[in-house]
Amino acid sequence: MGELKLGKYEHYKGKQYEVIGLARHSETQEELVIYIALYDSEEFGNNSLWARPKSMFLETINIEGREVPSFRYIL
Repeated sequence: MGELKLGKYEHYKGKQYEVIGLARHSETQEELVIYIALYDSEEFGNNSLWARPKSMFLETINIEGREVPSFRYIL
C-alpha cells in the first residue's frame, strides 16, 4: 500500500481536501485517514471533517480505461 502524506489532495471528481492525520478505529484497529473538505457544502457545511479507511483513500479506480488515484496528492 502507498504512503500517506499530510497535506492537500484532489479527489478524482475535482474537489480538494486536506489530510490532517491518521487515526485508528477503536474496535478494529483499522487505520483511518482524517481529512477536511476545502470547500463549502450546503449539505455538510464549510470545511466538514471526514474519515475514510486508509486502504480506500489510497486506492486507484478505473476511469475510461485509465487507472487513477481516488485522491491525488497536490501539496
